[in-house]
Amino acid sequence: MVPNPGGPEQLVLDEVPDPRPGADDVLVRVRAVGVNRADVLQRQGRYPPPPGASPVLGLEIAGVVEGAGPGAGPWSRGDRVFGLLAGGGYAERAALPGTLAMRIPDPLSFEEAAAVPEVFLTAWQTLFWIGRCAAGEAVLIHAGASGVGTAAIQLAREAGADVLVTAGSAEKLERCRELGARVAVNRREGPFTVRVLEETGGRGVDVILDVVGAPYWDANVTCLATDGRLVLIATMGGSTIDGADLRALMRKRLTVAATTLRARSVAYKAELTRQAAAFVLPRLADGRVRAVVDSVFPLEQAPAAHRRMEENRNVGKIVLTVGG
Repeated sequence: MVPNPGGPEQLVLDEVPDPRPGADDVLVRVRAVGVNRADVLQRQGRYPPPPGASPVLGLEIAGVVEGAGPGAGPWSRGDRVFGLLAGGGYAERAALPGTLAMRIPDPLSFEEAAAVPEVFLTAWQTLFWIGRCAAGEAVLIHAGASGVGTAAIQLAREAGADVLVTAGSAEKLERCRELGARVAVNRREGPFTVRVLEETGGRGVDVILDVVGAPYWDANVTCLATDGRLVLIATMGGSTIDGADLRALMRKRLTVAATTLRARSVAYKAELTRQAAAFVLPRLADGRVRAVVDSVFPLEQAPAAHRRMEENRNVGKIVLTVGG
């Protein structure tokens, strides 16, 4: 729980009632939960949960079904499942809509499974539903070593796209290349625009996934090809753009879209889960795609996990384990 908004020290363990699953939910004994930037923002008081959602942090879980409502679908006690929540994951039990539950592929541990839902579904949504990425196109993924970044690299690679990324250290750049990025640019070594344009023969990229926001606006517009699509996932660097020249968008016929996932309807998330799972789960099972786990902390050490994320030290997902 977070009694008062603030730093990681505000995260405290507390006793709360077990969730009461609805007719369409499964009750999950949580074994692992992914840590997300949204958790950090909620802890700081900057990202309240949507109406009706649990105030407990945690947007993605992996665990074991303990019970299922009559409308929850083909789930039975003992099934290993993972999926998206609107909140409530940092807990021993969570209520998960049955349509959002996915069966954990046999090779995956609970920790690996908890590293999948939020980042792979966000990557699928932004790359394919919003960014309309197609085989043969070039994609630029900012913060390529983040959870969403590592998922997006793999999905774009599997879809036949040419993948370029930015990241902030040599280690992170190398990890991105291992996952399938053809070009990896260190954002600390000057403007990424020059390298991106060089690597695309001056044409630019077709899709950009951006979590930085305002500081990258001009550079993103420069890097996009004609009819390119910029998808804003977050604004970690700032949200206010001064002096933006909209004619640059018109000259290239650019599309700018922004999205969040947490507040979307269950129906929207269910269809997203269905489509992404059909593509991703077989690839997780046979190793073509993998869950990138940076580090694992017990729930009691959630403050340390949040500090690691805030310091941008992670490559891939930070995961919390719950119970034994």
